[in-house]
Amino acid sequence: MKDKRLIIIFVTVFIDLVGFGIIIPMNPYLAAKFGATPLQVGLLMSVYSLFQFIFAPVWGQVSDRYGRRPVILISLLGAAMAHTGFAFASTFYGLVIARALAGLFGGNISAAMAYIADITEEKDRSKGMGMIGAAFGLGFICGPVLGGVFGEIGKNLQGAPPFNESFPALIAGLICFVNFLSALKFLPESRKPGTRIEQRGFRFRRIYQALGQPVLGGLILLVFLNVFAMAHIEASLFLYVQQHYGWNQAHASFGFAYIGVIMVFTQGYLIRKLMPKYGERRLLLIGFVCSFIAYALIAGASGSLALLTLAVTALGLGNGLVNPSLNGSISLSSSEHEQGANLGVAQSLSSLARILGPPTGGALFQFYGSWTPFAAAAALCVTALAFAWFMRAKIPNRGLA
Repeated sequence: MKDKRLIIIFVTVFIDLVGFGIIIPMNPYLAAKFGATPLQVGLLMSVYSLFQFIFAPVWGQVSDRYGRRPVILISLLGAAMAHTGFAFASTFYGLVIARALAGLFGGNISAAMAYIADITEEKDRSKGMGMIGAAFGLGFICGPVLGGVFGEIGKNLQGAPPFNESFPALIAGLICFVNFLSALKFLPESRKPGTRIEQRGFRFRRIYQALGQPVLGGLILLVFLNVFAMAHIEASLFLYVQQHYGWNQAHASFGFAYIGVIMVFTQGYLIRKLMPKYGERRLLLIGFVCSFIAYALIAGASGSLALLTLAVTALGLGNGLVNPSLNGSISLSSSEHEQGANLGVAQSLSSLARILGPPTGGALFQFYGSWTPFAAAAALCVTALAFAWFMRAKIPNRGLA
């Protein structure tokens, strides 16, 4: 039964992220079509993370009180509504409202993590969290591909939104709605009836409380540093390969898909082999070392395809090791009735990093040179590595066989 539930939650998260992956590449193109400035495009890219940052702890506590299943179902239905609204938007501000709505209902990932924590034993916790990472990777591989396919179909469907360039968003909404119906039928509740719930403050108070706990607060800070480093290069990497390698959007898409493949392999297979041998502690440190190498190589790779290939391979491997190790450690450092809330806080800090990282990296790229966002990411990674090393004795290591 446990394995069946893991498969169901994996498929649910994967399908949801396919819809999300369809939407992301559409943001700059539709915004530009409606006359948005580059600054407005950046705001559009940030609004989802902003609303997710505010509401993720709320959904985490709701899942602790009322169950994981209701939160996941509400999030899936909300995503379907938001993607459909994005497809029908005919102004820039319509796009902003749709992305804000998607962020508001973006509590499914933390609820899914808490779901896995409910149904796995401590020694299998981090391996289970790796399935979420694998779903991310697969979703971000399949989503953009489907978006490109339906984008070509949409060009033949002339007319106002939701047709033409907006058509892939309509497909994303349909995918999420079918996912909602499937989860409604097949996804069982994971929480045991009568589990004690401890009352905690919502939003920023809950974040403050979590950060105030020595081990948990340190782990959540590591989540922020890791995502903040990665967010520095999300917008800059495309500009970098365009400037130094002459890549067009199709080339860059294949490059990002390659990173997704490495992350899927690492989190869906490799970590399940390595975790029983090395545990969360060592894999977390190894992951930060790989990420640092990746950022440093990209900063100095300008023109060398071999170095770039090595760098993005290390980047996929590093993130593939860090993410499940951190999420598993946060779960293991939380009591049963606080797992959803604490994972929601971690998700909120990830959203904050994604709000701040892209404009910071873009400013560094524009004013100080194309290599500087990657150097900044490497510096953040070194900081995270030093902090993880300092607190290594307190990091849970229960994935060992």
